[in-house]
This record gives sequence, structure tokens and C-alpha cells, in this order.
Amino acid sequence: MSASTEKMTVGFIGLGIMGQSMAGHILAAGHGLCVYNRTRAKADDLVAKGAVWKDSPGDVAAACDVVITIVGYPKDVEEVYLAPGGIVERARDGAILIDMTTSSPELAQRIAAAAADRGLTALDAPVSGGDVGAKAGKLAIMVGGDAASFETAMPLFDAMGGKIVHMGPAGAGQHTKMANQIAIASTMMAVSESLSYAKAAGLDQSAVLDAIGTGAASSFLLNGLGPKMVAGDYAPGFFVHHFVKDMSIALAEAERMKLDLPGLTLARGLYQRLVDGGFGEEGTQALYRVYTQMTGA
Repeated sequence: MSASTEKMTVGFIGLGIMGQSMAGHILAAGHGLCVYNRTRAKADDLVAKGAVWKDSPGDVAAACDVVITIVGYPKDVEEVYLAPGGIVERARDGAILIDMTTSSPELAQRIAAAAADRGLTALDAPVSGGDVGAKAGKLAIMVGGDAASFETAMPLFDAMGGKIVHMGPAGAGQHTKMANQIAIASTMMAVSESLSYAKAAGLDQSAVLDAIGTGAASSFLLNGLGPKMVAGDYAPGFFVHHFVKDMSIALAEAERMKLDLPGLTLARGLYQRLVDGGFGEEGTQALYRVYTQMTGA
């Protein structure tokens, strides 16, 4: 049976804003699905559709050909993979382990090495596109790790994503995601500043977005999140506190590479204000809150 049609038994760990939809696409594609989440209730819809609940990440790994994770922080990734009784220790022989969390490139390399010691392969495959891309099955997926395992896993990536690229060895997917987050960080500042200027000038902000949204300033963030800023809609598609985590990883990597990134440094500081103010559970468009506070708008 070809790789494009073969059905696999897939484990999915982490059923948050994005993971819920991603796992659903895998189930809808006809693959067997085992699931685990710290809050079991988040698995109820998937179980009702045919997924099998497992009581721990290790139990998921023991039952599946491929294990996918998308959890919160690097410390969570390290725990589910490398702790005693975790994924690496209990995975089936020859299993493919895929971490889709935005995490540390160094940790991705350590997981790949630990997996290889057991005859397993591990891919780091962070995503971009937020809840909208996850629901639509159109995420951008950037993958590091073994090329043959990447090809084997392509039917799963195809179910969840649109643009899927193998970027190189272990850690390369995470480095690519850092580049993505760096671009977003400064763009979010630019959109917030643009709207702040428009308001101070007495312009209709929605009309400004309509006017500039098809020109050189056009972007997903301007056109997708700009209107939410104007409306004061800060519901999360991607949490502020997760974005601060991502920017912190990128700055640590930049420091290791002796690279100065002033835009990213400023953006993290502004987003940290949101976390400190109790807005960490809001979406990244809540950065506009900081600008309204600064300008009194």
C-alpha cells in the first residue's frame, strides 16, 4: 500500500485551541486515533467520533505507530517525551514521534537523539496559522528531522496543513518557526501603530484598513487581526503568553548566535506588559491595548 493511502494508528497529545482541530482532521482522514489531554473533557468530542482515550502520554505511545504532540511550553515537551514512562521510553519499535509545539531547537535535537537511541525517529514540526488555519486544515508546517520519516508522515501533515516543508535536520523546523515568530512580532507592532496613528488623525480606522489592505502594507495580520483590534475583539486565536514564550526562545537562540534583534526585543517587552496586566489569555491582537494605553486613545 502506498504512503499516500496507508492508514496509521496515530496518537495525539494536546487538545487545545489548535490541537483539537488538528486531531479531528486526522480522524476524518480515516486514521485510527488515540488521544490524551491533561483536561479529559477536551477529548470528549473526538472520543464521541471514534477516537480512543488513553490515560497518559506513555499509554498513547505504546498503542500507536505515530505520536503527535502539541502542548504548551518546552518544559511540557521535555516531560511528555523524556520523563520516565514517557513517549520515548514507551513508544513502539520504529515509531515516528512528531512534536508540533513551538519549542526549543536544542530540545528538539535532544529528543531526536534520545529517540534514535531506541530505534525511533523524531520530527520537530511546529505550525503557523493559528486557530483559523487549524480549523481549515491549512496550517503552514515546517519540519526538521529524518527525511524518510517526513515522507512517511506526509499523509498526516497533508490532513492538517497547506504548506508543508522539510527544512533540514532535527531542530530546523523549530528554527524556521522562530523566524516566523520574529516576522510576526514586529508586524504586530506595525499594525498597532498604524491604527493608533489613524485614530489620532481622526480617520475611520476600518476605512483605513480597507484602503491600505490591498496595497504594499497588506498582510494576514493587517487584514485578519486589524479589524479585531478596531472592534476591541481580543478573543484568542493564539494566546499572548504563548507568544511571549516563543519570543523568549527566539531571543535566547539569537543571543547564542550573537545576533542582535532590536525589534523582537521591543515586541517581547510590549507583550510582557499584557501578561503583567492580566491579559495573557487574550489573543495576540491584544497588543493594541498597550498602544491605546500609551496614546490615551
